[in-house]
Amino acid sequence: MRLSRTLPFLVAVAALVAACSDGGTDATASTPPATIEVSTLPAATTTDPPATTTSTTEAATTTTTEVPKPVYPLTGLPVDESNPLSALRVAVVAKVGNYDAHPQWGSNSADIVYEEIINANISRFAFVFQSQSVDRVGPIRSGRRQDVDLFGSFNAPIFAWAGGNGTVTAEVNNSDLINLNESQCGGSCFRTNDDRPREFTLFFNINKVWDVAAGRGGVPPQQFQYRKADAPAAGEASDGVALKMDTYDIDWTWNATTGLYERNQNGKPDKDKSGDQMTTNNIVVLSMVYLPGISGSPDAQSTGTGDAWVFSGGTKIHGTWTRADRLQVFTLTADDGTPILLTPGRTFIELPRSQFGNVSPK
Repeated sequence: MRLSRTLPFLVAVAALVAACSDGGTDATASTPPATIEVSTLPAATTTDPPATTTSTTEAATTTTTEVPKPVYPLTGLPVDESNPLSALRVAVVAKVGNYDAHPQWGSNSADIVYEEIINANISRFAFVFQSQSVDRVGPIRSGRRQDVDLFGSFNAPIFAWAGGNGTVTAEVNNSDLINLNESQCGGSCFRTNDDRPREFTLFFNINKVWDVAAGRGGVPPQQFQYRKADAPAAGEASDGVALKMDTYDIDWTWNATTGLYERNQNGKPDKDKSGDQMTTNNIVVLSMVYLPGISGSPDAQSTGTGDAWVFSGGTKIHGTWTRADRLQVFTLTADDGTPILLTPGRTFIELPRSQFGNVSPK
């Protein structure tokens, strides 16, 4: 665990745990809502310097430092006070198939979702869970070499996947990702007996994943910087963005009433198996160079720098992303040199090819 990033966060959580334990409060698990509207956001979730107060008496001068309230590292939202230890959970990265005919489970419960291009000119999701949970996520599919680089910033996350070829499996086993494929899931994954082809029948129970992998992995560091919820979103007004993810046409539209972006895929609302349309608070588009990989699968080059677009709170900002190595988070910088701040909440990361016309802001 990289303590330099997580120590202030751990101190804040420890303070919250102590406060919640006073008076014998029962710290039972509570799942935050899957949909987070702007009106429900906290008053402040940025990492501002702690406020200090000084009181002077005849005997002495006392300076008191207020401990900032902890927030979940992957959303910037306040930690559930009835279950503060949930903030210390390891991140779970679940590889999920993206098919119009076989909609996914669990999309709106993930803190962060990645959409990456794989072979056959299609895309695949990675659902990242930490603040919330779900008892069924999937269909779970295989991983790719690029996953080892993409998810290194989560501090040894659990990798819930269906497995992969020998080369990819060796890459995962030799990395800091915790391999939890079907043969090692220990009861946290299961097959359904429905009319789907077998490749679409593998699922994970995220609650059980944390039980099976207890003691492994570390608390993920914060991935993005967030604006205060009562501050206006920076940038130009925008209705969203249209994307080309190889053969998939993706369209995100801002809904000012709910404060959420709604996703369409190939001209139709992209709905979860539950019937709910896929939504998010933030869309982060990171233009990627894809080099030829093994078994005909492209390999996203997620270190270095590239174009970035951020859509948040009904606005758009263009800038660049930078990342020195696979263990670092993506740094987002606007064209004017200022940090790009997201709305506290869920974030969807799109990874289109770095070609002209693949990203069309509205």
